[in-house]
Amino acid sequence: MDTLTGFQRDLLYVIAGLDRPTGQTIEDDLSSYYSTEITLGRTYPNLDMLVAKDLVKKGSLDRRANYYAITPAGETLLHERHDWESQYID
Repeated sequence: MDTLTGFQRDLLYVIAGLDRPTGQTIEDDLSSYYSTEITLGRTYPNLDMLVAKDLVKKGSLDRRANYYAITPAGETLLHERHDWESQYID
């Protein structure tokens, strides 16, 4: 987790909490949390990085849309992060 940016970590959380979301769905969800504008130019390169690190799987829904799903490695990373955070936050 220490090699990820905060934005990439947030992407992992959103993907883990949704059922095969599209990039647009992920971006919409994050936009409701972030006070700054989230753009596709920021979202997709970071999603691709998570795919390259085998933390997220990318699949095709149709010709125009892809879905993203958390991998076992990504899930493990999120659980480890949760355990670490639990030391400091109830």
